[in-house]
Amino acid sequence: MAFIATDSGAVVGEDGLARPLWASVDPLLREYYDTEWGLPVTDEHGLYERICLEGFQAGLSWATILRKRPAFRAAFAGFNPDAVALFTDNDVERLMQDPGIVRNRLKVRSAITNARATLALRQEGGLVEFVWQFKPAATPSPAVHSDIPTQSPESAALSKALRKKGFSFVGPTTMFALMEAIGMVDTHLLDSHRRGSSGVWPGPSA
Repeated sequence: MAFIATDSGAVVGEDGLARPLWASVDPLLREYYDTEWGLPVTDEHGLYERICLEGFQAGLSWATILRKRPAFRAAFAGFNPDAVALFTDNDVERLMQDPGIVRNRLKVRSAITNARATLALRQEGGLVEFVWQFKPAATPSPAVHSDIPTQSPESAALSKALRKKGFSFVGPTTMFALMEAIGMVDTHLLDSHRRGSSGVWPGPSA
């Protein structure tokens, strides 16, 4: 039986590891938290996928997107930006009939637009270099969940810069969620077993 660690609101599971509440009950979210969330994503393919999925998540729960991720990958050619950039209106209609994904026309078109923008950025050093230049000088150190911000000056700047390059569904809050997910900031609670695990930021005792 898990119990609430009252100092931070984290949940300590049967394995003795502390996690935030959102990652403590659903096995899929727990696995994602333990093995993926907050670890650096430094390849174009992976970063394009994360940007698309964060955009699809807007207004929905991340658990919904995570459960649909296999279907998203099948529908969007494994999130290969070279392939998605060639999608046509017929592909949009095909995707709008796919019950495995989020069938939002604006978001579907955004994934295609963002693929084309990703290809264009190759002329300027690439998507990875472009996004990671907005890594802040410091990361939050949340003792409790309410200490975790939902956006930052850097996420706002990243949002603005990506929009100028033709990306969509990249608002400041969405981009902060991206920064959390790919390790650009470390918003693990200080007593979480994942704090400092990205190798980008030091742990709480460093």
